[in-house]
Amino acid sequence: MVTDELDKIAPSFKIRADQIALLKSPDEFYTTLKIDTIRDALRANPSLKVSILTDALRGTREDPQPSCASLLCTLVEEFGPDRVEVCMFHTPNLTGIRKAILPRRINEGWGLQHMKLYGVDDELIVSGANLSNDYFTNRQDRYHVFSSKDIADYFRRIHDAVCSISFQLKSPDQASSRLGLDWPQNRPCPSPLQDPQKYRAHATQLLNPLIQPSSAPIRPQPSNNTTVYPLLQFTPLLRPHDTSTELPGLRSVLRALTLPALTHSRWTFTAGYFNMTPEIRTLLLSSQPASATVLAASPWANGFYGSKGISGMLPAAYTLLSRRFLDAVSTSGLASRIALKEWRRGTVNEPGGWTYHAKGLWVTLPGEEVPSVSLVGSSNYTQRSYSLDLEANCLIVTRDEELKRRLGDEETWLQEWATEMRRDDYARTERRVGLHVRIAMAIVRLVGGAL
Repeated sequence: MVTDELDKIAPSFKIRADQIALLKSPDEFYTTLKIDTIRDALRANPSLKVSILTDALRGTREDPQPSCASLLCTLVEEFGPDRVEVCMFHTPNLTGIRKAILPRRINEGWGLQHMKLYGVDDELIVSGANLSNDYFTNRQDRYHVFSSKDIADYFRRIHDAVCSISFQLKSPDQASSRLGLDWPQNRPCPSPLQDPQKYRAHATQLLNPLIQPSSAPIRPQPSNNTTVYPLLQFTPLLRPHDTSTELPGLRSVLRALTLPALTHSRWTFTAGYFNMTPEIRTLLLSSQPASATVLAASPWANGFYGSKGISGMLPAAYTLLSRRFLDAVSTSGLASRIALKEWRRGTVNEPGGWTYHAKGLWVTLPGEEVPSVSLVGSSNYTQRSYSLDLEANCLIVTRDEELKRRLGDEETWLQEWATEMRRDDYARTERRVGLHVRIAMAIVRLVGGAL
């Protein structure tokens, strides 16, 4: 019943439950990726090729200081562009005068390549984590490893398609020491900065066939008791109709929970940046759960805590949104069934302090004890996710009791550092949100950006 609509929305892959591994901590993520061995592997294996897709705005934000792009550039310089491809997606939403005048710290609010996919041979990690130091040490996220050639190949096709409409990273200009972005002459369309309209037209033609359900029949295997649905959000690229699958897929699951047979399910919903869309909030509240938890980062576990300028106001902005959510829960008469928890492990930028960046959904159906449905990936389920960024997620639906247990364990351990919040907690002096924060939120929305 949960998957009835999903089969009409997105491709699906039938796999065994033991082809999915759930990692718990940043150090497990680091060990699994073995990121420090990429250079050694390239040196040891002359036939090895590496392709990396990142975002042009976020990846060059610190330039000419050390940045994601400058670190990757050293690989290109040592092994050459034939063996190391570094592509940098640039949103078509930020061009001209707007691009020229916006500060780097906030220009990514107009759209990012936000997919977090890590593939090696026939294995793929789907996560919300970036490849930066804190994601390997003290930033809590989720990390699912899929050992499936079909799934790895599918996301490789997605990766290659977006790479083909992205800039290529080139070595810094010696005169200015600034990194360069090159639009190769063999690209099949103009760059997003040159002609956003023609760029989008080509992107639509390229991506739309990849994200639609397959018409080929799937041969059932008795041992394949788990279905994986890739859910992609490519809204800034698809014209004139947005055929993205993430929001429709999530919408279909949440709507299914409102059906009489599935009311009184239990669910947990989490996002590091608490700013779910009004539609998602309405669907969650309409599900009439037996019990439910919304898990968010506390201000002291928010990656923007202590930042300068407008970005430093974001933790307070998310506090305001959390308070409004609890107000909506109370108004709906669900205060005894839906809890809001804040995750905090120390304080950001202090010894022992962690940030929280996990996102996802777990659903335990009526009559079951542990989740059989879970969503994992890059999306924060915000208006920005559904209008500005590129997102990649996987929805898992399983009949396997062992995988259900592991999903339940993940749902539990992510709440080990969480504390339930009450409406009165947001009335405390240190949690009050000033007028300047409300004004900043309004300005960002007015000029076309999103939190």
